[in-house]
Amino acid sequence: MSAVLAVLVGLGAVVWYFLGWMSLVQLILVAVVAYIAAGHYRWLFVALKTAPRDIRALINYVKLLIQVKTLQRKDLTLADIFRQNVKKYPNKPCILFEDQEWTFAQVEDYSNKIANIFKSHGYKKGDKVALFLENKPEFVCIWLGLSKLGVITPLINTNLRLTSLVHSITVAKTQAIIFGVELTEAVTEILDKIESKVALYQISCNNNIGTTDQKFHNLDALLKDAPITPPQITEKLGHHDCIVYIYTSGTTGLPKAAVISTSRHCCHFRFIFIAAAIHFLCGFTSDDRFYTPLPLYHTAGGCMTVGQMLIYGSTVVIRKKFSASGYFSDCRKYNCTIAQYIGEMCRYILAVPPKPDDKQHNMRMVFGNGLRPQIWKEFVDRFNIPNVREFYGATEGNANIVNIDNTVGSIGFMSRIIPSVYPISIIKVDPNTGEPIRDAKGLCMPCKPNEPGVFIGKIIPNNPSRAFLGYVDEKASQKKIVHDVFEHGDRAFLSGDILVADELGNLFFKDRTGDTFRWKGENVSTSEVEAVMSNLVDYKDVVAYGAEIRGQEGRAGMAAILDPEESVDLKALAEGIKRALPFYARPIFIRVLRKIDLTGTYKLKKNDLQADGFDPSKVSDNIYYLDSGSGEYRKVTPEIYTKINDGSIRV
Repeated sequence: MSAVLAVLVGLGAVVWYFLGWMSLVQLILVAVVAYIAAGHYRWLFVALKTAPRDIRALINYVKLLIQVKTLQRKDLTLADIFRQNVKKYPNKPCILFEDQEWTFAQVEDYSNKIANIFKSHGYKKGDKVALFLENKPEFVCIWLGLSKLGVITPLINTNLRLTSLVHSITVAKTQAIIFGVELTEAVTEILDKIESKVALYQISCNNNIGTTDQKFHNLDALLKDAPITPPQITEKLGHHDCIVYIYTSGTTGLPKAAVISTSRHCCHFRFIFIAAAIHFLCGFTSDDRFYTPLPLYHTAGGCMTVGQMLIYGSTVVIRKKFSASGYFSDCRKYNCTIAQYIGEMCRYILAVPPKPDDKQHNMRMVFGNGLRPQIWKEFVDRFNIPNVREFYGATEGNANIVNIDNTVGSIGFMSRIIPSVYPISIIKVDPNTGEPIRDAKGLCMPCKPNEPGVFIGKIIPNNPSRAFLGYVDEKASQKKIVHDVFEHGDRAFLSGDILVADELGNLFFKDRTGDTFRWKGENVSTSEVEAVMSNLVDYKDVVAYGAEIRGQEGRAGMAAILDPEESVDLKALAEGIKRALPFYARPIFIRVLRKIDLTGTYKLKKNDLQADGFDPSKVSDNIYYLDSGSGEYRKVTPEIYTKINDGSIRV
């Protein structure tokens, strides 16, 4: 279709040049009539319907490319760009945190101090100094300062302990660790598991808590005497140098360090591209004041929002930890215009009892990813949100999209009229293995409208914005690349997410490959089950997954509900599920949890729950099964468990 358009545009230009406007108009009318006569009237309807959205996005995309290319041509680092904003707004609030207000000049001075300290300690371009620190202004200042030496900063999840913490430190080949005094115990626990040559720097960030342990450098003391002038270095730093490692927060396995770089280590470029893309596509301005309660060690808060401060001179409000009850009160307190969310945050906020001042704020937009379609409208209406910019993307990936027109439930779109401009697609996969389904030529098969498949982003050589950045672990990287996609020899980033596109190209998240399960001959989306059930139990945490029953084909639906007081009415829940879900998607088993594990970005973990299954001997939680006779949930005892597995009780 795009080739046809290109030919028509070229022909139109020739006609206009030689014969004038009237002949061009006649040509267009003839072409339209011929196209409709050929049965393509539906495509014309879609084109007219989506043209305003696509043209607006294209204009903003061109602006984005112009800016990132300009910065790339000038070979500027983030520190260079930030310094320009310091000159423009020296006394403007840069970071607001609790009762602290850091100006742009103060952030610059602090980051220079960090750079000078570590320069005097012998650190240089290419060295790795990990940062293990809770959300606070010093977090950004520290890695920004290290970047002025060309030092790479692995950003460590503050929830990690023992094995996973050691893994995150060692996989990045870390030479030193900067950690907050509040995390001293976590570091002390692993001292015998990390190399003795790893230097340890402890910082209290004005908490007036020092250390007497001689193994730790006291960074607070070092900062007092450090100069605020920019460090003098001999190495050339530029747009293509690595800046940070950001670890993926997946619900399975150990964290993977995603390199914020391209194959040429264009880490500054990648950081800038991510922040600039969300800036232009969402319509942010330098006058906006951003609120983010997200961890700064992840891309969403630490790059997308912090990037607005570093690159565009916006003010950023950060919080130590997310609070559902404090979300909108914080936005009012700090006079924020844009707020960020992720994962299940919006559901937690919606679960807070309504207040008279719910709509009293100055926010013009919320942005993030993870706002479920089932609560989207309720959230927007209750809090009077003018615009929602739901985005989708992976830290390491190249298939990033944004919903720019408030389409409820959509995570973005792909153009139906100019698809080649941004080469993303949805391909058919085996629902059980997640492997691409190929045609007779061995190539992948694109999905039709409303047909679910895996979302991919085409990898284009020598184009940094279309590169798959990968992980520090090469083996993990190779698993995310699919070869021979639409022609032999091409490659694409395999997101692992099941999406569906409607006729207009709007994209909707369905599930992750591996999270779907098959029961009664049907594929069940765990995310849809979770969303429906959460609404039925007053927005409590729900994790859905498949459980194996001996001798049964497929996996039976199972849902774990966080309900320490066991207040959920299981009879009413069974009735609600029957009304809301098809028979094959209804959970056969319910596990009532006393506690639940979340990732740092508020995603629900399910690996351990899947391993436990519905065996009551493995857990202390109560487990219930759906009695096919009564239609109610009854408790699973060891005897019932045996009867279900031997077929005496059929489910």
